[in-house]
Amino acid sequence: MKRIDKVIDKRHAIRRGEFLYRQGDVFESLYAIRLGHFKTSIGTPDGRVQVTGFQMAGEVIGFDGIVGGRHSCDAVALEDAQVCKMPFNRMEELSRDIPSLQHHIHRLLGREIVRDQGVMLLLGAMSADERVATFLLNLVQRLHARGFAQTELVLRMTREDIGSYLGLTLETVSRTFSRFAAEGILLVKQRQIQILSTAGLRRVGNLDDTGADAAPRPLAASEQVANVPLTAS
Repeated sequence: MKRIDKVIDKRHAIRRGEFLYRQGDVFESLYAIRLGHFKTSIGTPDGRVQVTGFQMAGEVIGFDGIVGGRHSCDAVALEDAQVCKMPFNRMEELSRDIPSLQHHIHRLLGREIVRDQGVMLLLGAMSADERVATFLLNLVQRLHARGFAQTELVLRMTREDIGSYLGLTLETVSRTFSRFAAEGILLVKQRQIQILSTAGLRRVGNLDDTGADAAPRPLAASEQVANVPLTAS
């Protein structure tokens, strides 16, 4: 553990709106988010920006650069944040001597693949209501796993960002939130969201009710390296 601790740079401050890395930057490190939220996005040749994900404290960001050696997206802080830099070459060297670390890195990569597949499902097969419901349930589940309330959240991203991520227009996202509020599923106060009916949100999202009330498990000690959470979404 001391060897791992020496590799990880502690608490780099990132201001709101500041880029952690840019699309095309040489890949050197993964980043464990200690505080704050980030948004990843890809710029298209015609000048449009496609949001590809949102990351929060307790998660790891930067996997997009592993395959090609350069980052394939931008990562920008949605609020003042802190990250711990983990040089990937040194982490790989350590993983050869510490099998549990290698296993953990592989598991994180696997979760990234699963997340990408989930986004493809959102964009390819779900209605607008299903996309927004699934998005909100995913957010509260991730937050609850890190000790936050299971039914309340503050959206750090804009409605426009959410629309870009879900493949919806800003107007559609806003109408969907308003409809959920009118149906008594949500209480919406600008960026503050309270889920009044988790069952209703799951019903809208066409999600299986099996285990609907089960709380996400807390992070285990084995999911942390030198007190830096290594859990990716």
